[in-house]
Amino acid sequence: QVQLVESGGGLVQAGGSLRLSCAVSGRTFSRYAVGWFRQAPGKERAFVAAISWYGDNIYYADSVKGRFTISRDNAKNTGFLQMNSLKPQDTAVYYCALDPADYCSTYGCYASSLTYKAWGQGTQVTVSS
Repeated sequence: QVQLVESGGGLVQAGGSLRLSCAVSGRTFSRYAVGWFRQAPGKERAFVAAISWYGDNIYYADSVKGRFTISRDNAKNTGFLQMNSLKPQDTAVYYCALDPADYCSTYGCYASSLTYKAWGQGTQVTVSS
C-alpha cells in the first residue's frame, strides 16, 4: 500500500509564500504522476497542478498559473508545490495524489480526480488578508 503525506501548510499573509511537500512511501511504482488538489470550505475539491514522472507534462489551473510551481524529486519520492503571491482565495486544504499509470497527456486527464488512485490526508493553507 502506498502512503502520501503532505506537509508545509500553515498561516500566511496575503502576498506571502509557502512550499508544500508530498512524501510518497510504501508500495513502489516504476513511475507515477503527482497531482495537487485543494478543497475550500463549502466547495468541491478542485485541481491545482500536476506533473508527470519525467516532468515533461505539467499543468496548472488558471487560478494559480504564474503563481504556483509544481516540481518533484524522484530520487526522494517527493513532490512539491511552491506557492507564491498567495491570496485569501487560496485558503483551502491541499491534497496531493498519485497516478500510478502516468498515462495522462491532457489537462482534462490530469485535472480529473478519477485519474488518481492514492491520496494524502491534506494540509491546511490559510491566507489572511
